[in-house]
Amino acid sequence: MRLESNKWTAWLLAIVIAIVLPARALADAPKEIRMGYPGVGVGNRPAAAGNAVATMHLRGMLEDEFKKDGIAIRWSFLRGAGPAVNELYANNLLDFSLLGDLPSIVGRASGLHTRLLAGQSVRGNIYVSVPADSPVRSVADLRGKRVAVAKGTATHLAAGKILEQFGLTEKDVRLINMENNVATAAIVTGDIDAAFGGSNWLGLRDQGVSRVIFRTTGGDPKFTSNSTFIGNEEFIKRYPEITQRVVKTVLLAARWLAEQESKPEPVYQLWTRTGFTYASYKEDWTNESMKYKTSPLIDPYLYARYEFQITEAKRLGLIRQTFDFKEWVEPRFLEAALRELQLEKLWLPRDESGQPKG
Repeated sequence: MRLESNKWTAWLLAIVIAIVLPARALADAPKEIRMGYPGVGVGNRPAAAGNAVATMHLRGMLEDEFKKDGIAIRWSFLRGAGPAVNELYANNLLDFSLLGDLPSIVGRASGLHTRLLAGQSVRGNIYVSVPADSPVRSVADLRGKRVAVAKGTATHLAAGKILEQFGLTEKDVRLINMENNVATAAIVTGDIDAAFGGSNWLGLRDQGVSRVIFRTTGGDPKFTSNSTFIGNEEFIKRYPEITQRVVKTVLLAARWLAEQESKPEPVYQLWTRTGFTYASYKEDWTNESMKYKTSPLIDPYLYARYEFQITEAKRLGLIRQTFDFKEWVEPRFLEAALRELQLEKLWLPRDESGQPKG
């Protein structure tokens, strides 16, 4: 009888565990994952391009990953770019985001509790555009001119260094804080004399309403921008398993980009959902390695790029104090995802100079 009683007790215990544990796990999962992106497409479209996070959004990969769990994915594409993303983190309204180097550095230096989870892009090209009928032929000609840049963004940091290269500082121009879509309209109407931005200026040039007077393609990478995938430290600590799945999905998007290395046309076509042109993406990425530039690895090159940018941001007065980059990095989720997906050999780690090891 006692043996039979013990069997019933074990059976009932098994039923309780089977019911209670999944319910407890479900109760501990978030109802939604709040994703942020520093920018919008043409006409404020909620879409972006150029990296794995943007590609993951366009392909609906994160939604597919969490659909079976009933966890919603809420994306915020912000006209205010990097500073607007930091504002959401400051108010605990965001869980993960792509973020350019300067705004993420500013956020960390000012005390935001974020962690860097994966690389996203290096050597992002910067362009300087002027109206088509402008007499300006060089960045050196911008002294005293009305120059637009989205302040607090990765482009802003690059702009400061590009101006220096031509003997100028921000004080030598009339620097106007202006997001991309507004700057595009202002170039067309002649309300500004020049603007710093990305490959979107190539499409405007092709329409015959602007000229590109400077571009970083093929030049010194110190004038280019970088971005990473970061997360809210509170969310990461509370939901490590969810964080692991998010990072794994980012990695899957990066793998898809790497697989298009030899024939990137499907990537450019996908990215046109932003409203920017296929031709502008193709030109911007000509002679560039998509696999190299969108590597998710947190390797010595990413360390070197960000340590340099932290120093430059301090030198140019964009942050008041620096911080230890190593303490910001949280590589365990990326490393676990690389092992799980057996992708340890897909991307070669790059040394401090940017050369692939091996």
